[in-house]
Amino acid sequence: MKHQQKFTGLHRILHWTMVIAMFILFITGFLRMYWMNRKHIIGIIESKTSAIPREQLADITRSILKPMWQWHEVFAHVMMFSFLIRIIYMLVKGIRFPNPFKSSQTIKERMQGFTYVYFYLFVFISVFTGICIEKDLLSAYHENIEAIHKWGIYWFPIFVFLHLIGIVIAEFSDKKGIVSKMISGD
Repeated sequence: MKHQQKFTGLHRILHWTMVIAMFILFITGFLRMYWMNRKHIIGIIESKTSAIPREQLADITRSILKPMWQWHEVFAHVMMFSFLIRIIYMLVKGIRFPNPFKSSQTIKERMQGFTYVYFYLFVFISVFTGICIEKDLLSAYHENIEAIHKWGIYWFPIFVFLHLIGIVIAEFSDKKGIVSKMISGD
């Protein structure tokens, strides 16, 4: 018997809101860590002029980075609230993914379950560490918390890759049409 998956409007809105938020968080985080990091920008400005004192270079760099970082913070809040609503929604409606720890699950179901566990665990870690950074909580551990938060640059692409593999597997198995159902709901 073919399994019919239905996605409610709220489920789809939360899914796509989280997709957009994660993409923007990834891009802004990546840019800040690599191409637009403070040291790199200061180095470029210093290589073009020696007339600007070092203190002013730091101010200029902060001004350049501020709009991008504001986007990161706004979408971090979007992600955090979407994640919280999704957890509450899942608890109210019942968890919608296979339990990877049940011995009766197939390999496919276990992989699907572990992918969801991976996703929710790492989103929770990113949200928690982001809140700690923003609110200066656990300041004695700031460097470690920031390092853990930056790991999102690596886990995000891994999750996207696993998710896309899962979609392909689903489309060629008993969940044909899952993509269109996640878009249109039917």
